[in-house]
Amino acid sequence: MSSAFPSLRAGPVVCLGETMAALTPDPLKSLDEADLLRVDIAGAESNVALYLADHDIPARWVSAVGDDPFGRRVRARVAAGGVDVSGVRTDPERSTGLLVKDPGESGTRVLYYRRGSAVSALGPEALDDPALEGAALLHLSGITPALSPSCHALVERALRPERPCPVSFDVNFRPALWADRPAGDILRRLADRADIVLVGLDEAQALWGERLNGPRAVRDLLRGPRILVVKDGDRAATAFVGSDAYTVPALTVRVAEPVGAGDAFAAGFLCGLLRDLPVVRALRLGHLTAASALRVPTDHGPLLPPDTLTSLLSADDATWRAATIE
Repeated sequence: MSSAFPSLRAGPVVCLGETMAALTPDPLKSLDEADLLRVDIAGAESNVALYLADHDIPARWVSAVGDDPFGRRVRARVAAGGVDVSGVRTDPERSTGLLVKDPGESGTRVLYYRRGSAVSALGPEALDDPALEGAALLHLSGITPALSPSCHALVERALRPERPCPVSFDVNFRPALWADRPAGDILRRLADRADIVLVGLDEAQALWGERLNGPRAVRDLLRGPRILVVKDGDRAATAFVGSDAYTVPALTVRVAEPVGAGDAFAAGFLCGLLRDLPVVRALRLGHLTAASALRVPTDHGPLLPPDTLTSLLSADDATWRAATIE
């Protein structure tokens, strides 16, 4: 199969969702012990847009921020990465969302302060923004429908059958956002209506049951998407195109912080589709882009050197499996 998704047209990828200011202990230690916090930004959809821009794919970010220093910082940082932010509105009444990372021996806990944020006021009318005109693809995540009823309605409208462009949907399950709502039912229904879906095997099991003992079981559950990618942590990723399956093992990477790697993988894989790469190479580009996030303590890191990307994309299977990214 020479192409994963031949119907994608030329145009920008529009990534719609919330980006927050992020506070991270510097150096990385628990909040109980930290004296200094570094200000950064964090948002699944803007992460995807930033990595697409790194790959020279035109990307637009559609969102809302507060009329506050954090909002100005978020907008400026995303714009500085080469992403079109003309679709970002400023809300004079609501604040920009905030998250705080709390690293620990068992992983990083994330504390969210986003209730009533500027993005929570977005609704279906956000899809009428001129920034969506001519889009090749609209990228959404399962975070957005959890933010408010109006945000849920926005995603519902984006997935209506008569949508103007294909939609990719990263399930991105965040349990803390779904404490009082049936996440499994809602996210399954939304994902099954998207054209391209990305989901981790662990989050699929958390949402839809431990009986999902592998990628094929997830595909049997989600039959609607034309392309389904099931990521199995640091082991492999499997893409289903129709009933055909393609599996590429993950790279061995020196990990500084895993947060953001899923967004980077999504951007790399979508870049592969937009470049009309074979499915296996699109998966490889996903893994290679994820390595960029894994190697840094922030959500967004520099791509690997171009010669490394080129050589590993075209490497034989043995060379790929043996590769280590420091």
